Amino acid sequence: MEKKEEKINEEKKVTIEDLPGVGEATAEKLRENGYDDIMTLAVASPKDLADISGIAEGAAIKIINAARKYADVGNFETGEEILQRRKEILKLTTGSKALDTLLGGGIETQSITEFFGEFGSGKTQIMLQLAVNATLPPEQGGMDADVLIIDTENTFRPERIIQMARAKNLDPDETLKRIHVARAYNAHHQILLAEKASDIAKEFPIKLLIVDSLTSHFRSEYVGRGSLAERQQLLNKHMHDLLKFGTIYNAVIAVTNQVSANPAVFFGDPMTPIGGNIVGHTATFRIYLRKAKAGKRIARLIDSPYLPEGEAVLMLTEDGITDGV
Repeated sequence: MEKKEEKINEEKKVTIEDLPGVGEATAEKLRENGYDDIMTLAVASPKDLADISGIAEGAAIKIINAARKYADVGNFETGEEILQRRKEILKLTTGSKALDTLLGGGIETQSITEFFGEFGSGKTQIMLQLAVNATLPPEQGGMDADVLIIDTENTFRPERIIQMARAKNLDPDETLKRIHVARAYNAHHQILLAEKASDIAKEFPIKLLIVDSLTSHFRSEYVGRGSLAERQQLLNKHMHDLLKFGTIYNAVIAVTNQVSANPAVFFGDPMTPIGGNIVGHTATFRIYLRKAKAGKRIARLIDSPYLPEGEAVLMLTEDGITDGV
């Protein structure tokens, strides 16, 4: 009997109107604010849902709980079940075999991978290379997908994409058409763009979302200890929005971050990334980039849920990211 019910549920696609308490007017409000399927509601927070959609928080909780039952999220699972689900995770090549090996085969979907380092360490170059690589077919380490880039420092250069695409024997024009770029002019605009990424993902097969850089606007707009709490709260929400996008669309989230050498705060440690514990705890993988001789860069994996710390040597060339040995 249970199997029969499961089959009926699979055949009938559940919509948000099927949730208790969601009438026509509420469904319209939810859709206007990006909550247009069961999964986006299942992973929403009651406060956000209430604030954005204008419904009571109690009603929001009931809607979310119902969505979680349909989406089968928020329940305890066995380790075996989680292992099976992790088989859906994809890996994107960085262009460097050494760095791919360090990351367990490439950059994972459904995770945030942070690259941080000083100016000129190669952070943006790696982001551009990932954007090109994502358009490659899976057999070449790509995802045959489109890319979203939130550019906060005006660093995106189509000319560089053309160079990298040609090096991969890709049509540069077709590659550029698959990369969707938005310039973020301040921290709130950056947050808004991340929230609207789902709209683009409904039109195009987005499998990579890049933020270059994650913290620059927050760093420049929220200065001093008095604004630290507000900055960290906004940054926390922003990162969780990014992670939610990666989970829902099985996408790679790649971000760059700056470092600080302010001795009053960070004791002069030049490899201390901006964002403190908020970024440190939310980023799944953290990679520190530093310059080496002859155009080489050293990438050190300093944080991962299951991979050991280690280093890889890579090279920044006219053709893009390659191995440094």
